Amino acid sequence: MGSSKKPIVKVQEENRVAQEDQPAKVIEWEDYEQELARLCSLTSALEEAKAMKLVLEEKLQSSIQIESDSLSRSNELDQMREKLEHRKLLMGKMSMRSKVVKDKVRKQEERLSGEIRSLLVGGSSISVANKRMQDSSRLLAGEKGYGHLKNLQRSLRLRQQFMVSQVTLLYPVKVVVRKASEQELESFRSSIKSVAVVEDMDKIRLGVPDGSKPLDQGTLTISGLHLTVVSFTKMSFFTDKKEVQRSSTALGYVAHAVSLLSSYLQVPLRYPLRLGGSRSFIRDYSPSVELSASSTSLDTVISTSSKPVEFPLFIEGQDSTRAAYAVFLLNKDLEQLLNFIGVKSVGPRHILANLKELTLTVLSTEYIDM
Repeated sequence: MGSSKKPIVKVQEENRVAQEDQPAKVIEWEDYEQELARLCSLTSALEEAKAMKLVLEEKLQSSIQIESDSLSRSNELDQMREKLEHRKLLMGKMSMRSKVVKDKVRKQEERLSGEIRSLLVGGSSISVANKRMQDSSRLLAGEKGYGHLKNLQRSLRLRQQFMVSQVTLLYPVKVVVRKASEQELESFRSSIKSVAVVEDMDKIRLGVPDGSKPLDQGTLTISGLHLTVVSFTKMSFFTDKKEVQRSSTALGYVAHAVSLLSSYLQVPLRYPLRLGGSRSFIRDYSPSVELSASSTSLDTVISTSSKPVEFPLFIEGQDSTRAAYAVFLLNKDLEQLLNFIGVKSVGPRHILANLKELTLTVLSTEYIDM
């Protein structure tokens, strides 16, 4: 039975079916043992078949489980492949972005390298400048430093005071008693009160403003000469020629004194002077108007020439209006010198008072420590 080619379970099933179909068999006593042995073998074969069936069921269940696991893993693998493809796409995009960022970083590195080089150069320049500043500070603090400069400035101003004192000895401006009707330039108010001369920068009116109160300059003289206003009125046959000459001489003294003071104070005059004693002139290098000598009033004509215009500091043989303008420019030079030393002008018509104020300020003790 063990050598039968058919499976044991199949043989047993066939035997069972055959037995059911066959009628009950009567066994003789002599064949009982043999038949019993045969039944025992069949029972053992059945048990073995059942055991094998269980084993096969277990194997089949394990195979089914394995197949199910393999299917689920296959599905997982498919999902993982999809995720992997998606990540590949993301990695591709990230790679492109990283290349762009890398290019930007490279450009920024180059720019930063240039800036660092420029900062290094600037740092070295700052170091050099700092060293120079420290050297300059040491020099200033040394014997030839700020103290030495102050001493030189003090010496210069002492020298200026000495030279100005010589000018005051040469052209002394003194106070004398005189009637108010003959005050300096007071009557010349009547000839130019209604005349306005427009200057390029100042645009100053030469007339006396309404309500203004002129200073009593008529009591001032320069080298004993009064600067009266007779010469600045309209000339006539009865005009005192000597008075005209004295006024021209006084203006020549003032012009010479102003020229000397500007030289000693090292201030170039806005309106330079051409000295000639009582026949001195003053120049305007950029006049905004031209003064017509053929008329008795000021004719304002726009000047396009850069050639300097000279105005006489005397009245004899000249237009009184041009002479008045020359006196105005001379007083502007005095105002320039006063402003240089930090002093305000006494007034636009008071030449001798401005000159005296200038000399007194320079000769004062406060001027040395300015």
